[in-house]
Amino acid sequence: MRYIENLPHTTRQEDHVRIPMPDGVHLSARIWRPVSSDDSPVPAILEYIPYRKGDLSSVRDSIHHPYIAGHGYACVRVDLRGTGDSEGVLTDEYLEVEQSDAEAVLDWLAARPWCDGTTGMMGISWGAFAALQVAARRPASLRAIVISSFTDDRYADDMHYMGGAMLSDNLAEAGTMFAYATCPPDPSAVGERWREMWHERLDAAQPWVLNWLRHQRRDSYWRHASVCEDYTAIRCPVLASSGWADGYSNAVTRLLSHLDVPRKGLIGPWSHKYPHLGEPGPAIGYLQEVVRWWDHWLKGADNGAVDGPMLRAWMQDSVPPSTSYEERPGRWVSEPTWPSRHVRNTAYALRSRHLTAEGEAPNDGRSQTLRSPLSVGQFAGKWASYNAPPDLPYDQREEDGGSLVYETEPLTDRLEILGAPRVELEVSADQPVAMVAARLSDVAPDGSATRITYGVLNLTRRDSTDEPSPLEPGQLHRATLHLNGVAQAFPPGHRIRLSLSTSYWPLAWPPPRPTLLTVHEQPCRLVLPVRPADEPGTSAPFEAPEGATPITTTQMTPPEQRWEVSRDLIDYGAALNIVKDRGTIHFDAMDLDVGCRAHERYTSVADDFTSPAGEVTWTMSFRRKDWDVRVRTSTTLTCDAEEFHVNATLDAYEGGRRVASRTWNESVSRDML
Repeated sequence: MRYIENLPHTTRQEDHVRIPMPDGVHLSARIWRPVSSDDSPVPAILEYIPYRKGDLSSVRDSIHHPYIAGHGYACVRVDLRGTGDSEGVLTDEYLEVEQSDAEAVLDWLAARPWCDGTTGMMGISWGAFAALQVAARRPASLRAIVISSFTDDRYADDMHYMGGAMLSDNLAEAGTMFAYATCPPDPSAVGERWREMWHERLDAAQPWVLNWLRHQRRDSYWRHASVCEDYTAIRCPVLASSGWADGYSNAVTRLLSHLDVPRKGLIGPWSHKYPHLGEPGPAIGYLQEVVRWWDHWLKGADNGAVDGPMLRAWMQDSVPPSTSYEERPGRWVSEPTWPSRHVRNTAYALRSRHLTAEGEAPNDGRSQTLRSPLSVGQFAGKWASYNAPPDLPYDQREEDGGSLVYETEPLTDRLEILGAPRVELEVSADQPVAMVAARLSDVAPDGSATRITYGVLNLTRRDSTDEPSPLEPGQLHRATLHLNGVAQAFPPGHRIRLSLSTSYWPLAWPPPRPTLLTVHEQPCRLVLPVRPADEPGTSAPFEAPEGATPITTTQMTPPEQRWEVSRDLIDYGAALNIVKDRGTIHFDAMDLDVGCRAHERYTSVADDFTSPAGEVTWTMSFRRKDWDVRVRTSTTLTCDAEEFHVNATLDAYEGGRRVASRTWNESVSRDML
């Protein structure tokens, strides 16, 4: 990245601005704005997230907010109620109070003498959710949004219940927010009230996973703030982006398909990162694109921001399997509209372990049976790559040993897909609750298999995620399994492989009992969104990434990344251990040491489908010479055939002395899950 020192506008920064809410709570904001805005008001851009503007998100914030402010905007980074230096408590995601607070912030910004009365919102992940959800509420000042790595469907396309199957990231994200929501504000910002504010958070804390377990169906809890319930509520222009290695690769094209406002889509090879920080590379000059978007929609500039294709996507070339990549080879392709007239669905019949062009496959009425071991899924990587290597899927050959595999003959020509594949199945099962996972792989001539995309489906949700129904053993059931969207090229000589399994642990929580699944092949097919390989790409459509010079930090203790798969052949225990430890980082300007360590552990025993367990532990510490605090949270999820069991602890320390300790032990019934 090229750091730009001399931006068009000289800016000033205010680190702790208190914004009043209607109920008397104050939210804390950091504001960058042009010095000239004292006399010449500018539009305001809001990023609204719970990840601590004072420290944990401050390096990333310092790259893009001063850059955008230096191009003539007031950039405002607000800590959500109950996080960072804001007052109040945070007990769950995307609540009504969170969105009404955002509207109040926008009203406050629009009324500032340095704001011209117009606003925009931007963000990645939670910040993108917030921008999209608030846009659907149509606040008067909001003119446009810029969002990365988000979803329009909180139930079916977030880290909770993919295809109605519960993801392990449901536990992992709950553990993350359990920790963030119990960290204290910084006394250097809020003064002597910091301890009172902290204990208010500790007293209100709860393991978030309990709330999410109590809503195993798509009910009003998930419909709230899912903009797919009413796309017409969005009336402002939208610039949307994501990455193929992210868990949020689907929502960009859905917005392009369903919105009727000016919109642009961008999908690169990236994990859960802003595109200017994109990994795997290539990263792009995303902030230049963002500034052009704001200049057009907030300042009325005729700068071509709305010209060109509706979607730009990175068509990925074939690569050997790896758990991390620095760069993904490929090229940019463009689509003037989405759905694209270039993309045609091509169906392959499932016949006797082969994928055969539909119409060429003999209809012999065969069936195949499958009962996967719990070990299938240990090399699946994370639901969303956070670029915490090695969190991408590894070689699929071992996974395929416990799967039902269908494969093409070696391709004679290059084949490219762009969009979301699907698998149409007719199955019967010997259990009332069952799941199926589908993986699409690129198989090289040497046999190595790189997973391209995947999907999972709880078969009790085959017809409805609102009103699931059990499978009747032995009865035929039709089901369609949607895989995540992707852009991928398969070269000549390679094979396309579809792998089906009845478990995918620990990425997805398995059903209560092992299932013998019968696939009745006659109507089954794989449908690929094929884009002609001779459609040209787009040469150099983006500038090189730019940003402001980040704030300085010093690494005091080394970070640690660990991803270990183990199996014990005496008691047949299996484990996946993940460590994500940033080490201790000194924030130089604040004279503050911050430590952040997360440990995830997922275990199971042989093929005992009631043995899966997950544990997520976080330790967060904050220290300067007159302040030393630490929070440790742990959440454990286990199960039997009828219930999930949650055991959680929260311990808070000040000056090495424990000042708060709480425990939770609760169970939630399994609802055909």
